[in-house]
Amino acid sequence: MTSDLDVRLTDGALWLTMNRPEVFNALSGEMCVEMTERIRAAGTDDDVRVVVLTGSGAAFSTGADISGENAIDRFDVRAMDAANGLIRAIVECPRPVLAAVNGVAAGVGASAALAADIIVATESASFLLAFARIGFMPDGGTSTTVAAAIGRARAMRMALLAEPLGAREAHDCGLITHVAPDTEYADLAATLVRRLAAGAPLAQTATKRTINAATLTGLEDALERERSGQTLLMRTADAREGMNAFNERRKPVFRGE
Repeated sequence: MTSDLDVRLTDGALWLTMNRPEVFNALSGEMCVEMTERIRAAGTDDDVRVVVLTGSGAAFSTGADISGENAIDRFDVRAMDAANGLIRAIVECPRPVLAAVNGVAAGVGASAALAADIIVATESASFLLAFARIGFMPDGGTSTTVAAAIGRARAMRMALLAEPLGAREAHDCGLITHVAPDTEYADLAATLVRRLAAGAPLAQTATKRTINAATLTGLEDALERERSGQTLLMRTADAREGMNAFNERRKPVFRGE
């Protein structure tokens, strides 16, 4: 297992803390796989009553790790499969999953947060579907989870313009469940975790399954569409240019190639 994920079980709460603060908790394939395994195991562990996802340092997670020269050559369908496995684990977990968003959540980091059942964020946090900035399309199920939460128009705005959505606005439009001033966030997150851990497990499982069945009926199809579409985009010159521009800290020049 990787030291990039801090794992702690306290009072019925399994805390999974992404621990790469130096790169704003960018997700490697290994981190995705370990988080997936931990969440799936939690679903059959009687000692776990709630799963908490959070990040260390200034960010929740800025998404897939695309740092380094020619990153596109290391970014393939296996990364998509690892990310999709994480989203499925979060949604399918019989335990409530709470995302404690301590800072920016972007790309597949946002995808993971928005797949959770309860999402509490600091007022300074933001949510960003950054895919368009590097020549990609939304993935991690966000083509369904975001639209299901806030509607087609806002989803298109987030996805096509890659505009960050502040935590307060995200709460007001129904994308997340709770927001608190930064100084009060930790207390609110802890209170919500305790309430979930003290809840009736069978009722929580049934509630989660029923609401997801009613609102995320297209999630599996969305994950497959995103996988197919993203796999094609990985081979484009625009995606290479987008990743290179990201690492060179410049604006990309897309040519539709």
